[in-house]
Amino acid sequence: MTDQPDEPDLAAVRAFFAPRAQPWEERFPDDDPRYQAAVADLHPPPGSTVLDIASGTGRVLPFLRSAVGSAGRVLAVDVTPEMLQVARAKGRGRVAALLLADGLHLPLVAASVDAVFAAGYLSHVPNSAALVELARVTRPYGRLAIFHPISRAALAARQGREVAPDDPLDPSVLAPALAASGWRAESFDDGPDRYLALAVR
Repeated sequence: MTDQPDEPDLAAVRAFFAPRAQPWEERFPDDDPRYQAAVADLHPPPGSTVLDIASGTGRVLPFLRSAVGSAGRVLAVDVTPEMLQVARAKGRGRVAALLLADGLHLPLVAASVDAVFAAGYLSHVPNSAALVELARVTRPYGRLAIFHPISRAALAARQGREVAPDDPLDPSVLAPALAASGWRAESFDDGPDRYLALAVR
């Protein structure tokens, strides 16, 4: 597996994402239907609590709110203040609680969420620690969606590289990582239009 530090450099993460926050969604204007479809596949129950980890500008939050309904609870966690500021400016603080926090040390009690949506998250954190922390806050039989709105191959091409043989999102790598962290892999969909891995706590 790709070597990753035990803890990400939060200052570096913030420095990377802060200047990209304002134009973030305009760079990828056609992704909303894919986010909506991924939420449908995650299928958080009405009235449940769902966590959007590394929520960024909160693009998925209206879809999560629609899924859980007015009786549900939507939590959005991101480590970059500027991303959350854009989310607030877009009115997404009205559909979710926006929390500035480190995803490896979530300010949530154990077994407090029913489902987790993670878009683009595992590319920026040590996967084992991230998956263990998400398992900690998820109730038994809760569900996890690991998502990207394009396939691994398309993402690598966009970044001018090939898909690494030890890519942490490769099913042969991710499935055992999930199992070691308290999750059971349920399905993998790697393109051409998206990446979506579903797992159960």
